[in-house]
Amino acid sequence: MALIAFVPPCATRPFTLAASRRTWAGRVLTGAGLALLPWMGYLAVALPPAGAAAWVALDAVEAACLLAAGTRLVSGRPGHRAAAAVAAALLAADACADVATAGPGSELVVALVMAVGAELPLAITCAALAARSPR
Repeated sequence: MALIAFVPPCATRPFTLAASRRTWAGRVLTGAGLALLPWMGYLAVALPPAGAAAWVALDAVEAACLLAAGTRLVSGRPGHRAAAAVAAALLAADACADVATAGPGSELVVALVMAVGAELPLAITCAALAARSPR
């Protein structure tokens, strides 16, 4: 009889609560970065050219930072803190600019809903990830 050892096909990390939270946060950031891609297409079509260029550029940098931080968190690689810090600052600035430049009525309501429902909570999450001490 031969003794057969089972070797997993890939290296696995032990499950810990911290690893689970990192993976969850990484998936949220990656998903938010990917969700900005069709949004940028919508802005490019819906806004006048001068305004579209500015908003699409801002959202492109936000998406890049969110994707960088998210993919690094999911894969367990270091280096997510700087991207998360930049994303937090950009998201907070984006929320403020959206509300400040929104017209009265439904446009202001949409800007407030997006700021309170998406941009600011995501900015807080990114800031918390950036401020957390490395282990």
